[in-house]
Amino acid sequence: MKLTAVVGARPNFVKIAPVLAALAQYPDVRTTLVHTGQHYDSNMSGGFFTELEIPRPDINLGVGSGSNALQTANIMLQLAPLFAADSPDLVLVVGDVNSTLAAALVAAKTGIPVAHVESGLRSFDRTMPEEVNRILTDSISDYCFTTEAAGNENLAHEGVPAGRIHFVGNVMIDTLVRFRERASRSTVMDDLGVTAGAYAVLTLHRPGNVDDPETLAGLLAGIHVVQRDVPVIFPVHPRTRQQLQRLGVVASRELRLIEPLGYLDFMQLMSGAACVMTDSGGIQEETTVLGVPCLTLRCNTERPVTISVGTNRLVGLDASAIAAAWNDIRDGRWPHGRIPELWDGRAAERIAKVIVR
Repeated sequence: MKLTAVVGARPNFVKIAPVLAALAQYPDVRTTLVHTGQHYDSNMSGGFFTELEIPRPDINLGVGSGSNALQTANIMLQLAPLFAADSPDLVLVVGDVNSTLAAALVAAKTGIPVAHVESGLRSFDRTMPEEVNRILTDSISDYCFTTEAAGNENLAHEGVPAGRIHFVGNVMIDTLVRFRERASRSTVMDDLGVTAGAYAVLTLHRPGNVDDPETLAGLLAGIHVVQRDVPVIFPVHPRTRQQLQRLGVVASRELRLIEPLGYLDFMQLMSGAACVMTDSGGIQEETTVLGVPCLTLRCNTERPVTISVGTNRLVGLDASAIAAAWNDIRDGRWPHGRIPELWDGRAAERIAKVIVR
């Protein structure tokens, strides 16, 4: 079997690592790894391949940045001759970034079956580019690998036949389980001069949060309440840094603006945090397994199990809601949560078995 796996952005690397490792156990499967270059600097891309023991990509398209439409189109233009030349038996895509949709579209239009890892997640907000990518990718995928029961229900509601839906668990948690002990040896807390339980972590990258100065300023006002009690460590996404500069936000002892971290350092930083504030989807899942309170700075989530079972709470964009949630954490009024079904570190094994079978 010839399989082509396509990745393009930081979350993709975390998800593809365990799948490639599981497929490597089958000698009759030959996997080609294509990196589109959607994330292209070393902080957002390069170091992850080394840390997560991912084979170096066989092909790097180097598409770089651009609008959602332009980036998707450029990836499609470069993937089309690649798929035509190699004729893979299956194209494997992960997550919900532009590379995911582009690869799925090219494969479907050339008659190649598509497998989508992390299928069925829905925020029900089509203003999010990721939501459009999820819906369209699932609609043309032959294998829909889901992480939680809500994903199965969403796909069924959209008319996806039951035979195409496979509830396998969460590959992001496979990576966390595999590297958690190694992450514990990170010196990141010492390097930053913080102690476990006495700091918070912040990530912001979604255009809806960082591109509008008024929205970003409101979020920072809520985060300021947290800063009064503990330092907030803020690994700054490149697009977010530009907006912070426009607002005149500078680093301080209370708000530590640092460069994006590698996977192991960031995992260790999250595990010791009093809370994590984020607009990322994957971080909602990782904090649930780590047992760390998570404040999601959005009005919706495509990962509802992190709320119903885990440690996550939607606080929206309102400063007072962020402050109220932080007060609950500080005063010990936060649920401990539990680990969702099949988030056991073996999702990739189940995916490989389905693909090979």
